[in-house]
Amino acid sequence: MQFFTAIVLAGFVGYGAAWYFGSIEGNFALLLFLATVVTGLYWLAERFIFLPRRRAVAQTLEGNDEHRRANLAAQGIQDVDGDISTARERILAQPWWLDWTAGLFPVILIVFLLRSFVFEPFKIPSGSMIPTLLIGDLILVNKFTYGLKLPVLNTRITEGTPVQRGDVVVFRYPPKPSIDYIKRVVGVAGDEVSYLNKKLTINGQPVVQTPGSDFFDESVMEYFKYFDEQLGAKKHGIIVDEKRPSFIPGVDDFKYKQNCRYSVEGVSCKVPEGHYFVMGDNRDNSLDSRYWGFVPDGNVVGRAFFVWMNFSNLKRIGAFN
Repeated sequence: MQFFTAIVLAGFVGYGAAWYFGSIEGNFALLLFLATVVTGLYWLAERFIFLPRRRAVAQTLEGNDEHRRANLAAQGIQDVDGDISTARERILAQPWWLDWTAGLFPVILIVFLLRSFVFEPFKIPSGSMIPTLLIGDLILVNKFTYGLKLPVLNTRITEGTPVQRGDVVVFRYPPKPSIDYIKRVVGVAGDEVSYLNKKLTINGQPVVQTPGSDFFDESVMEYFKYFDEQLGAKKHGIIVDEKRPSFIPGVDDFKYKQNCRYSVEGVSCKVPEGHYFVMGDNRDNSLDSRYWGFVPDGNVVGRAFFVWMNFSNLKRIGAFN
């Protein structure tokens, strides 16, 4: 078992190393699921096979010691050398290969359940959601608001609250589902979404934008036009780069692209059933639905709602819209 366990652990380490150095596209959900299953099997084996065996050996040791002491006592020898307590502890102790498998199972199981069904941490890697979220923000994603899904398979098992316009969602990037993206939902199924001349319109109604003071983006050391935007009941900030043209360059060929009309002014799209149109709050610095299309409902991971840490700015901690 020691050799077999060493191979299993080496496999996990090798997978992680290959993922870290970019040799493969890793799947953390699958890796965590496999770790839970493997350590769970070791935990069951420890509880029902290995531990009972060690206890039997320890009882045999105790029985032999009692028998030896009884024989010596019968011969009038009361002061007997030999303390078996250390040997008994060594027999009952978990070997390294169980300590690194069965011993880790409770912790891995808790992480797996929390990450799969409750909250998942996520780090903001880019400036596409500035000013709402900054680079380096560590956020929590609520995974039960939109209904629970089976891990790895991503099959919905409970109904939740429908995704709403204005929600900030984490989702699996449609062109490459192994990557997680975060954007704001601006259109749900059936909506006609237009972003023309840097103005957002939904179903023919302009989205209310209230200008504010210019926003200084520290990541690029520039000032940008700032607006408070009202999507349904949610008010949030956006920034616009007036130097960038309204034209959308480098558009991919995506599913339901026929639902969109591109021009020098921007784009208008009819959101298909079971999909969402998403955009970044940093409107001129966001690779979003304008470029690669709609987000299928099955790709949605959860709703982002709380910054739990930013090591360079502790004032960032808190909820956001």
